Amino acid sequence: MDLTILILTYNESLHIERCINSVLGLQCRVVVVDSFSDDSTEGIVRQFSSDFYQNKFVNQATQLEWAMSNCEINTEWVFRLDADEYISTDLLNEMKGSLGTIEQEADGVLIKRRVVFMDRWIRWGGYYPIWILRLWKVGKGFVENKAMDEKIRIPSKKIIKFKNDIVEENLNSLSWWIAKHNDYATREMEEIIKQKKEISSERYIRTDKQDSNQWYKHNLYYKLPILIRPFLYFIYRYFFKLGFLDGKSGFVWHVLQGFWYRFLIDAKYLENKRKRI
Repeated sequence: MDLTILILTYNESLHIERCINSVLGLQCRVVVVDSFSDDSTEGIVRQFSSDFYQNKFVNQATQLEWAMSNCEINTEWVFRLDADEYISTDLLNEMKGSLGTIEQEADGVLIKRRVVFMDRWIRWGGYYPIWILRLWKVGKGFVENKAMDEKIRIPSKKIIKFKNDIVEENLNSLSWWIAKHNDYATREMEEIIKQKKEISSERYIRTDKQDSNQWYKHNLYYKLPILIRPFLYFIYRYFFKLGFLDGKSGFVWHVLQGFWYRFLIDAKYLENKRKRI
């Protein structure tokens, strides 16, 4: 298949074998760009692929740009896959049957992401499906220069959708998850400050499915009172969008991801603002 799978890693020994195994049926090139892991990630990758590169990590967008420029990706298509994700069997079969027939129809493909947290598929709370552009023609897409929530953009707007899912299921501990989202909160806070200085929220125009969350975030959520909006967002997700149907694991997810994380961003924003006074 005329396709490259591109995976970014840092200490992903827990996930990388599962991730690579999920795409082997596509019989395509697998490229791993690592941020100098100090676990067994490299050894596991080299059991499957010799296309292992290392580059200092700044953020996802910068790492993706480096990969596209330095890894000699000369296939027609490229698929970005996170190390803690895997392609479902149904998506694998859909790609086998469809990828060779859409050369003229599309330059990019939107794919649904299914989140599994504490062994539970998070189906409610407005969290499924999440549409993301992960498959695009080489040379037809570019990576947004953002510290957080970077997207692949296709200027031609020739985008179609596949029916099936990639699955995100991180197997690390809850302590790891909290530490990671603490870092994410800092980066998102910095992105908010940057955007307030450079542009107005009018830039965020809803043009396709993957823009929906960004549109709501910048044209609605960020216009609500700071520190109050995480409470309102959680109530909306958990009750109005039926997040309570996700059970105990879902309750943990919606509290942490839908309230705690967003509250932490606001708190860090206030802290930064006080330092600048």
